[in-house]
Amino acid sequence: MSMPPSPTAESFRVSDSAARRLREILDEQPTGADDEPALRVSVLAGGCNGFQYKFALDPATMPDDIVITAGDARVLVDPASMDLLAGAELDFNDSLMGAHFTVRNPNAASSCGCGTSFSVE
Repeated sequence: MSMPPSPTAESFRVSDSAARRLREILDEQPTGADDEPALRVSVLAGGCNGFQYKFALDPATMPDDIVITAGDARVLVDPASMDLLAGAELDFNDSLMGAHFTVRNPNAASSCGCGTSFSVE
């Protein structure tokens, strides 16, 4: 019996609009740090559907992080979160309901109205 392949940076995509918005956010950050922060995308237990997405700027790359290139910026995902994000896409949505990062996740069996929590089967 073969094991499924390990998630890689290719299994989680970043849309052009998300990469552009991330670059805008990073350009607004104070300069002077040795390393530019990256956007960390995590999946945490909780939320109204069982799991929730968390987005945060993080200056530290952990040794086991999966690094995704987003234009000239970086997105970091830990291996446990990548298991739930494989095949998904990070996007940036700017609509009447507000502007925010969102994840289009084919693994999500259901999600809440705000789009920040989801469940899997």
